[in-house]
Amino acid sequence: MNREKVIFAFFIVLALTLNFGFFLGDIDLAIHHNEFELFAALVVSMICTVLKFGDRTHLGALMLATSLVADLQLVIAAILWGFAEQISGGMTPSMMSSVVSLSGGALLANIMSVILLVIETIVVRR
Repeated sequence: MNREKVIFAFFIVLALTLNFGFFLGDIDLAIHHNEFELFAALVVSMICTVLKFGDRTHLGALMLATSLVADLQLVIAAILWGFAEQISGGMTPSMMSSVVSLSGGALLANIMSVILLVIETIVVRR
């Protein structure tokens, strides 16, 4: 068993599950979405991005692209959450919907990353 591949797959799946945990719930209710879970999803997603830098294959490039998309959307969601709480006077249902929608886009990117990981595993096995 390759320890590096296990750690790589662990972080990819962890990013997906943390993002899914944040995304789940009513889209406009802030009580259903924990800001610390969004932060954890962002940090783990960035760790995934760093882990994907060394791969020089075509699938590696696609996985890096999906990770960068997820990072970008999660960073924008975190900035939007901070703006809503600190500058605009509180989280509104409209603002929460935007944060969760951005998280949903990152979730799709993470799903694509896991699919690419499975494809890469199948290709390596052959």
